[in-house]
Amino acid sequence: MIRRFPIPVLVALVLALAAPRESQGAAARVKDLTTIAGARDNQLVGYGLVTGIAGDGDKNPVYTLQTVANLLQRHGITVPAATLSSKNVAAVIVTADIPAFKKPGSRIDVTISSLGDAKTLQGGILLQTPLMGADGAVYAVAQGAMSIGGVFGGSEGGGGATVQKNHPTTAQIIGGALVEREIPMAIVSDQHLELLLREPDFTSAARLAVSVNAAFPGSAVAIDSTTVRVRVPEGHEASPVDFIARLESLEVQADAPARIIINERTGTIVASSRIAISSCAVSHGNLTITIASNLDASQPGPLSGGQTVVTPSTQTAVNEEKSSLVALPEMPTIEKVAAALNSLGVTPRDMMAIVQAMKQAGALQAELVLR
Repeated sequence: MIRRFPIPVLVALVLALAAPRESQGAAARVKDLTTIAGARDNQLVGYGLVTGIAGDGDKNPVYTLQTVANLLQRHGITVPAATLSSKNVAAVIVTADIPAFKKPGSRIDVTISSLGDAKTLQGGILLQTPLMGADGAVYAVAQGAMSIGGVFGGSEGGGGATVQKNHPTTAQIIGGALVEREIPMAIVSDQHLELLLREPDFTSAARLAVSVNAAFPGSAVAIDSTTVRVRVPEGHEASPVDFIARLESLEVQADAPARIIINERTGTIVASSRIAISSCAVSHGNLTITIASNLDASQPGPLSGGQTVVTPSTQTAVNEEKSSLVALPEMPTIEKVAAALNSLGVTPRDMMAIVQAMKQAGALQAELVLR
């Protein structure tokens, strides 16, 4: 049996579930809250060719033809670029993120996107494509059959219909690139490492330092809202991996600011657990104006010699919903705030207007973010 909830109740559920109660003391692992300075991904990019497209490739752009000519020349075949056709070939850009500490011989995922005017990459094979970093060095090489995730059906000639689903000019190869060179990383400097909070917050940084010092006395200090500097204890200098593993398993109760996020395009409201409202009074009503235009036919009397005339008529109706001024007491928890707003019986979009008005009146003790 499916139970259906009214829209205001659903919004209350979103507000209540999106923010855990502070009394629960939910803690997260250091591993989930932070990253280690220096252990970061790097972006790679390359230019290549996709072959085997059934007639829906590039329509002979100069760079595609020249690339095909260069490819043939490397295999000992010299052909002028102007004499080639690229209907089954597409010039593409290949991108990838290489994680930290990836060793040569391991594989990474790549994304392929059409650079020219190819209609689809469906059925194509990516030829060997070097992937370079920002320094111009080659760190991986991509090649293989692609997964499109889209469909394009076209027909030649007039009157033909085309069908397209998703984006057939973008593809992916899982594990499609071989790492050729490791990017050097340094996470320990002068027997110290730095933990970087994914969500910068001074309170969270201070709590993180306290938690680390409880396990490793005198080893951590909070530098700013993002950085906590940790000294590697004696005995772990040569191989800090075991220390980092123990460090990441520690639990910290992160702090989150009072914040309401409103997305007017989707009608979504998400609030954190620290939302509070000061005493205020709220009245909200809808004004609806309806204008209808009709065409009436005016018939002349019998034997009058007149003509039938079409006359336009306009009807206007104004409907304003009655609403009363509702006094809301001070409410310190998200559950009470949601219940009070739902008691007004408004829709989510009306609730957005009320929340913004509360913020302007100074009654909403939270940051308001509009998307």
